[in-house]
Amino acid sequence: MSLPLAHLRIIDVSQVWAGPRTTRMLADMGAEVIKVESITRFDFSRGTIRPAPGQGRYIGGDPGPDPYNRVIGFHQNNRNKLGITLDLQHPQGVELFKRLVRVSDVVIDNFSYGVMDKFGLGYPVLREVNPGIIMMSMPAFGATGPERHYLSYGVTQEPLSGLLALTGYHDDDTPLPTGAHHGDPINGNHAVGAILAALWQRRRTGQGQFIDFSHLESTIALIGDAVMDYTMNQRVVPRIGNRDPFMAPQGCYRCKGEDKWVVISIDDDDAWQRLCQAMGKPDLAADPRFTTVVGRREHHDALDRMITAWTEQYEHYQVMDLLQQHGIAAGAVLDAKEVTENPHMAARGYFKPLHHPDVGSFNHPGIPYKLSRTQGELRRPAPALGEHNREVYQDLLGLSAEEVAALEAEGLIGTIPLPTAAPSE
Repeated sequence: MSLPLAHLRIIDVSQVWAGPRTTRMLADMGAEVIKVESITRFDFSRGTIRPAPGQGRYIGGDPGPDPYNRVIGFHQNNRNKLGITLDLQHPQGVELFKRLVRVSDVVIDNFSYGVMDKFGLGYPVLREVNPGIIMMSMPAFGATGPERHYLSYGVTQEPLSGLLALTGYHDDDTPLPTGAHHGDPINGNHAVGAILAALWQRRRTGQGQFIDFSHLESTIALIGDAVMDYTMNQRVVPRIGNRDPFMAPQGCYRCKGEDKWVVISIDDDDAWQRLCQAMGKPDLAADPRFTTVVGRREHHDALDRMITAWTEQYEHYQVMDLLQQHGIAAGAVLDAKEVTENPHMAARGYFKPLHHPDVGSFNHPGIPYKLSRTQGELRRPAPALGEHNREVYQDLLGLSAEEVAALEAEGLIGTIPLPTAAPSE
């Protein structure tokens, strides 16, 4: 069965998370993604050539002789891709890149503003090479505006976007980072939609286009309600911790066991009545302090103490299952081990194994949606550095084995980084 995006070829010169997540999602649905790195500066998420003890997260905890091929995060974001190396600072490397563009549909980079232009590979140049090419550039602040040259990572997008100002407890003035660099994966999701929209437009017109993608603007989109509250009401939303502006009670409650929690959300008076029944406290529902959502919000601290006294008697899954049986939205707070071993996920076949030649088979988070006719697949693990050089340069571009060997001898391509290649050293 043909995969839905099997007709697409994407040149991926992005790094770390947001860009690689974008292309990985497209690769999962069948696009041929060619990841372009350099033996002098490979993807930052590969780590370093010589990691310090305890530095980085490696498959099996072992950096091995080629640690740049064993970083867990790189494997997650670069599965289903071909990997090549190419020196874009060399004129011959630039020409080879243009040859790739001629036979491709999309180019994506998340370098700082202007880097591709410095290589001589900005959109005006690529459009001359291939009028149908779609190019997405993902600088942190976009391609226009006074801050377009600024540098950023997902962790610094959170405060700039306003997201960080919303995270934290109502009785503490310290903002709490999400710990997940939340902007990066969301940026990837938004970028996929933009690319598919541009491809649909090209199908109608035959013309490619440039996509100016701002990480900052993509992350701001996550707090649209807070932005609108200010534009409409001139009000800056305060931090409310685990609570909700409408539902009450709403919170994260300690359960039996070490660092075990459950989140409970009560969305109306009927749900409050059912929670009281589930807790074995039917008289609590008649307490005049709690009969309305306004009253429950006013006395939320007291409610939290009562609910915690109950949840602490049970394991987090027990609380979730019991409350769900009463039609109440409740979810156990799971760590990575519990998520991976979740029987519901197993029943849906969400986690999928991929075999890596160096370390064997290991599970990946799967594709979070299921198409009934053309479902995507996990077909190959993340590429080793330059793993598919010969496949791409010989089979796709038609270079001879001797020409590829000459490129290797000149240091334009390769599979082993140069000693100076240390993106995070």
